[in-house]
Amino acid sequence: MDLHLSKAEPSTLERDTVDAAFGTLVAPSSREDRPQRSEHAGHDARARRHLLLPVLHAVHDAVGWISEGALNHIARTLSVPPAEIYGVATFYAMFSVEPRAPRVVHVCDDVACGPYGGEEIISRLTDELGPEGAGSQVCWVRSPCLGLCERAPAVLHQRTGEPDLSQAPARPDGVAAAAGSDDPALADEADAVFADTRVSAPQTGHGGHLPDGAPLRLLRRVGVVDPESLDDYRAHGGYAALRRAVDLGPTRVITELEDSSLTGRGGAAFPTGVKWKGVAGAPERPHYLVCNADESEPGTFKDRVLMEGDPFALVEAMTIAGYVTGARTGYLYLRGEYPLVTRRLENAIAAARARGFLGEDVMGEGFGFDIELRRGAGAYICGEETALLESIEGFRGEPRNKPPFPSVAGLFGKPTAINNVETLYNVLGILDIGGQAFAEIGGGRSTGTKLFCLSGAVGRPGVYEVGFGTTLRELLDVAGGVRGELRTVLLGGAAGGFVMEENLDVPLTLEGTRDIGATVGSGVVLVFDTDADLTGTLRRIAAFFRDESCGQCVPCRVGTVRQEEALARLERDTPIGSRETEIALLDDLARVMRDASICGLGQTAPAAVTSALQLGLLDRPSRSPNGKVPSV
Repeated sequence: MDLHLSKAEPSTLERDTVDAAFGTLVAPSSREDRPQRSEHAGHDARARRHLLLPVLHAVHDAVGWISEGALNHIARTLSVPPAEIYGVATFYAMFSVEPRAPRVVHVCDDVACGPYGGEEIISRLTDELGPEGAGSQVCWVRSPCLGLCERAPAVLHQRTGEPDLSQAPARPDGVAAAAGSDDPALADEADAVFADTRVSAPQTGHGGHLPDGAPLRLLRRVGVVDPESLDDYRAHGGYAALRRAVDLGPTRVITELEDSSLTGRGGAAFPTGVKWKGVAGAPERPHYLVCNADESEPGTFKDRVLMEGDPFALVEAMTIAGYVTGARTGYLYLRGEYPLVTRRLENAIAAARARGFLGEDVMGEGFGFDIELRRGAGAYICGEETALLESIEGFRGEPRNKPPFPSVAGLFGKPTAINNVETLYNVLGILDIGGQAFAEIGGGRSTGTKLFCLSGAVGRPGVYEVGFGTTLRELLDVAGGVRGELRTVLLGGAAGGFVMEENLDVPLTLEGTRDIGATVGSGVVLVFDTDADLTGTLRRIAAFFRDESCGQCVPCRVGTVRQEEALARLERDTPIGSRETEIALLDDLARVMRDASICGLGQTAPAAVTSALQLGLLDRPSRSPNGKVPSV
């Protein structure tokens, strides 16, 4: 391929970083089951395009931004046109292709953080550092949800040449001090904030139990096991499930999954046994496994708590999935805003590989499986399974048309099983107690236990594990009840719907929530009291979807913008025509996005707004929490 590059050349640091990253990553890619995407194959370098995302991360981590010279060097190395490399680099919110300060403070202003201190942090940083994005050494930017909703407000510190750091709960004085600090102890202090996982999962610790008194299942090791120790994990039952899976064999494991009626916990609720059976029986080889750990929906943080507190369990569960589906390689796609989780999973993967629990001959049982970790870079759309596959392959994270489905033609065009983090953790429990015993918890299509993320005006925010069928009222009681007077609950996340007080006795099942026009979704339970600014909240949700739309299809690309504009006008009390006209426009936009968008993002982007309109929840004109009129 003839590449037409600009005259920009990389700096020595950029060149060395790119070459070192490729040198580290290429070695494992020599195995026979490595990707060969046919329409892009033909040159050895282009066959390594799936390494693009980690290489962009390496450059950005080392330099603080990705220059034209660095893009040119990557393009030469991969034999991929620089325009395509640029298109990928600009797709992700965490990457910058313009020079910026070596220290960037990302301040969450989403639904769980903005009204609960995020705007105060932004005001303080504006006073000290100047407007958003300004500053030669330190700057701040607004950020969508950072997945730390139970510790709101939250910030993320990106520092050139240093690991990213999360700070939550954050306070204006502490954020301002951390932004300018050169103290190396800052990293230790940041990790110490998350050392006690029981703050985020109040049920956990020794003796933790479900509301009915039964022992915890998904959270049983969180707050108990040392997340850095493989030996401690094994002392608490680790790798017993993999041993049982090998003893049973792939066919029997699939039977147990089918008996359990386990459905996906990422929101789609597809039967896991059916998915694994389809991939395992696919004649085309190789097969792949992908773990979707890119939870990015506002209010969702359950997977983060699992991975922070019990990372080896995810490695074991992925190994079982690889064994059963016949995949020799698993990709763990982790959202880029989880620095502590990244470090713990990297440690867990390395430790498992060193001890023979990953590699060419797992536990000496004659099958090979290994895991490659891929960090996302700030794109909610990559939580959609086909957009995630595109991202891993080194392309923009734009959803594919379906069919074909990933189980037939997924990663690199091969049969692929894609599972959410919580789904995989449930597999360990099924192998522990058996599929039929698992199915006895809950009922129908809603079996086993479920994790819910409680935040907002609730007594003890955090992740809670309950059996399917627990009512919303019971769940709120377990979490310390409502702070103040309850107005409404957003159930299922930004793509979910609102539930009023008269519906608090709804059983939290797929069927029960559907009967009241709601959804379990990703397990979000965001509580609002009577002081909440719901119109402002809806505008934040609309801004989130507008920002996160990949732009591939017109209904979503245009509809999300128009939706936010209409809500902003309502918030400012400057409707075009009348308030009723704006509400009618929102309803029209919702129908178009729902019916004509390519993927679930556009189809569900108006869900919360539609729910609020139906329940009459839009407030009369108000101002944003910082007293300023919002702009679009």
